[in-house]
Amino acid sequence: MPEKDLIMGRRAFLYKSALFFAGSLLGFKGLSTSVARACITNPKIAIIIDDIGFSEERLKEFLDIGASLTFSILPRLPMSASLAEKIHNSGYEIMLHQPMEPLDPSVDPGPGALYVEDPPEKITCTIKENIAETPYVTGINNHMGSRFTACGNEMKEVLTVVRDNGLFFVDSLTTNRSTGYRTAKTMNISAARRNIFIDNVQDEAHIGMQLENLKGLAQLFGQATGIGHPFHETARALRSFYNNIRVTDISLVPVSTLLT
Repeated sequence: MPEKDLIMGRRAFLYKSALFFAGSLLGFKGLSTSVARACITNPKIAIIIDDIGFSEERLKEFLDIGASLTFSILPRLPMSASLAEKIHNSGYEIMLHQPMEPLDPSVDPGPGALYVEDPPEKITCTIKENIAETPYVTGINNHMGSRFTACGNEMKEVLTVVRDNGLFFVDSLTTNRSTGYRTAKTMNISAARRNIFIDNVQDEAHIGMQLENLKGLAQLFGQATGIGHPFHETARALRSFYNNIRVTDISLVPVSTLLT
């Protein structure tokens, strides 16, 4: 793209962002919404439900919503493979929720985790085994990983396996120091980044507000990606949100449709 076009595109991006967030901060909801609608048609939202593998009952709450969600499965749990089968048979997209080392050494990321001190061959072997044991995986996102994803060399080892298996990568952005998305793009891997964690506060009203924020981003930029977890509150808020947007031009889509 010519430099002039890049500059103009950047200015338009900043202009829309300023109008949207100024309207939001000052309470001019109509301003931010009208600006967004003037800029984008048919906005798309992807929502990934992480931490699948513990409970079929919790999974069913989300399957019953009927929305095009993406489910990310933790490896090496007793129900990981069977729930992957159930999700696949129900027609939904599946990812591997790859555990990675957090900053806090007292926190256990779970079985099949990757650590910064692991030698390259162990990183490669571990993630290959996790992929092999989780059927129908089409992509990977990180579980925890605030320490691991900040390390470029280690992420390159992970992403080499991702690329070699024809998968995509979604950076959960558990730290603003993550190198995941940037490294994936330098390796020509299809990738995306999380915009909002919708349920860091486990309250239905707050989750509903976060979903509205996600919708605002999608209306402004054309697409947005949120991450949630298998909580009862998340399922209830998501069901209400989905019922509301079904009569609009906003679509809930698998995250694979929003990759760059």
